Amino acid sequence: GIPPGRDATAESRIWAYASSKRAKRQIRYFRYEQSRKGACAESVLGGYTGVVVSDGYSGYGILSAATRAGCWAHARRKWVEAMPQGATKENALAAKGLEYCSRLFEVEQRLEKLTDKERLEQRRLLSRPIVDEYYAWLQTIFKPAGKLKKAIVYSLNQKEYLCAFLNHGEIEISNNQVENAIRPIVVGRKNWLFCDTQAGANASVIIFTLLETAKANGLNPEAYLNRLLTVLPERFTADPHGSVDDLLPWSQEMHRAFMPEISDVDH
Repeated sequence: GIPPGRDATAESRIWAYASSKRAKRQIRYFRYEQSRKGACAESVLGGYTGVVVSDGYSGYGILSAATRAGCWAHARRKWVEAMPQGATKENALAAKGLEYCSRLFEVEQRLEKLTDKERLEQRRLLSRPIVDEYYAWLQTIFKPAGKLKKAIVYSLNQKEYLCAFLNHGEIEISNNQVENAIRPIVVGRKNWLFCDTQAGANASVIIFTLLETAKANGLNPEAYLNRLLTVLPERFTADPHGSVDDLLPWSQEMHRAFMPEISDVDH
């Protein structure tokens, strides 16, 4: 139900988390929260000591144990938003900012199959000069205004985090993992509108977590969900505390059931 003093129309949030693109287990985790406060992220990642790739939201500063890395896709988006129609000075500047970001993503495409160590070395060799040139160029833009100023200020304020990928070969330069995972929710909410109870919101994020994690592991989400709904009731009736390891999306059992051609190769 709705907590005392909280209206059903009050704005709440769905927080989304994703494992690294190179992680052995691909996880997409959605969580219902009543606010956008950084404490929500801390409740999930408070003890995490790895690298967190995120947008520029200041609330992530609460993750004191983690290393923060910025998202170049968000920086690039600011330049796209700053491009007005017509051949104006602002348009040319925004196009140049966009070009710098695109060059970094082009480098990343060439490094995708390298090991973490090799990718780190190549980033320092190929990407660092682009980043250095980019920030030197930002300092030359005189009195920007409007969306152009927002694009410049975003990159300048996020410099420490946007440069973090130059010291970490294991992470991506954007949080597109999460962006891709939330896209069905962003599109779908126009059709199913909103949750007006906490129970409904919590049920929704469980379903989102199951389906998106299944997709991230190469499974058919509908077939996977059908398997869970078929197996779990009988299993939990026999043993409420029974193991579910064989039903996890990355388990060999699930891959044998839904991806037999891959399982045959592995074995």
